[in-house]
Amino acid sequence: MSYLSLKEVSYSYPNGHEAVKNLNLDFELGESAAVVGQNGAGKTTAVKMMNGLLRPSEGLVLLEGKSIASMTTAEVSQYVGYVFQNPDEQIFQDTIYKEIAFGLKKKKLKKDDINRIVKEAALLCGLENDLEEHPYNLPYSKRKFITIAAVTAMNPNVIILDEPTAGQDRGSIQRLGEIIKELTQNNKTVITITHDMEFVASEFERVIVLADKQKRKEGTPKEIFWDEELLSFSDLKQPYICQLAGLLGHKDIITIEELLEVRHHETTMD
Repeated sequence: MSYLSLKEVSYSYPNGHEAVKNLNLDFELGESAAVVGQNGAGKTTAVKMMNGLLRPSEGLVLLEGKSIASMTTAEVSQYVGYVFQNPDEQIFQDTIYKEIAFGLKKKKLKKDDINRIVKEAALLCGLENDLEEHPYNLPYSKRKFITIAAVTAMNPNVIILDEPTAGQDRGSIQRLGEIIKELTQNNKTVITITHDMEFVASEFERVIVLADKQKRKEGTPKEIFWDEELLSFSDLKQPYICQLAGLLGHKDIITIEELLEVRHHETTMD
């Protein structure tokens, strides 16, 4: 039985616009999955139903086989945490420490436990030297890590990241990859909405493609990014390394390491 499931889920907004139709998804603990698709494909609507921010018009959202229909959004968020694309929609405390500690204090944990968890979350997100800073003293890109720290500190089993690489430099994107690896190694499920195909190719073991309100395919990055018909239908681009490999006459290449290995083999054969 999957930990988190969407079963025949559809959602229509009050104005009648149908955003998601008959969507079926299953997630296990300890996996990383990227949800990709063009604007309007239904990505954000789908993941917001996973943690109760939106409720399906039809179908069921299940946690360990049980419907979340009778649970409040606050109750669901204990199991499925959501990091918004815009950190300023989540940050409201006057120090980073208070921001990360807020939910922990609501859980009435002991002070020593709160201090320990805050420090661990801050270290994970590169904020260990900024805890007494006002969040808005940090640049927008770094404020994203404040919200990641605050959500991971609450220890949900599933963490949803909405466009985490937007506005980030190379070092920050590398840190995001390290965060995802550490979380999955600790048996957390990380579900990420992103338009960053390079990030998807390098950091995720599973890719889910949404287009025209429905799931079109799911598979490994290699299975997705070398399916030319799928990419054309979904209006998605290959990662740059795939494009380069194609120009050099190679297929099924997904990382720079794979391409270098193939090119090295060709050189030695010559």
